[in-house]
Amino acid sequence: MLVNTAGGIAGGDSFDIEIETGEGARLTLTTAAAEKVYRAPGAAARLGIALKAGAGAHLAWLPQETILFDRARIERCFEIDLAEDASLLLCEIVVFGRTAMGETMRHGEFVDRWRMRRGGRLVFAETVRLDGEIGEKLARPAIANGGAAIGTALIVPGDEAVVARIRDAAHTFGGEVGISAWNGFAMARFCAQDAAQLRADMLTVLGRASAGPLPRLWLN
Repeated sequence: MLVNTAGGIAGGDSFDIEIETGEGARLTLTTAAAEKVYRAPGAAARLGIALKAGAGAHLAWLPQETILFDRARIERCFEIDLAEDASLLLCEIVVFGRTAMGETMRHGEFVDRWRMRRGGRLVFAETVRLDGEIGEKLARPAIANGGAAIGTALIVPGDEAVVARIRDAAHTFGGEVGISAWNGFAMARFCAQDAAQLRADMLTVLGRASAGPLPRLWLN
């Protein structure tokens, strides 16, 4: 279990996390609480996460939510390097304001860059950028349709059998969930009106994707 940044992340902060799982090892990581990113009047905060799994290893990266406060600015980068026969279960949830507290994120910047290599070959790359009037953009039907929380689950290896197993639970989802498989891995995307709804959907997906138990904090 990782202890969160004391006091949360503020503008100009820079953090790097490097996790490596050795050959044949199994490692599951989570965080003690949700990570908070506060307003940044100046430079954006930067968070770099490097995950590496050796031959035959299994790595599960399952942190609690990341909560962005109004006018927060953060640039996050995931660099994932897997051996050809390594496995990965990864989830990330981003919440735009604490809706339970009546708070919303109206302005700010969120840049999320993901790169994943398997056996040294790039198999997944994307960059998401939301800036300026974020609240207004999230309200658009083609972006989040008013949703305040988004999430991603990455499952390696993943195929159509994993997709079918997760889709069997579609009737239980409270938010929007899409799942597909390509390049030897599966990915689920989430969008919901609040963090609690999305977390419940994420738990369902993780439970069907994982052969082992989830961290206790996820089940409380």
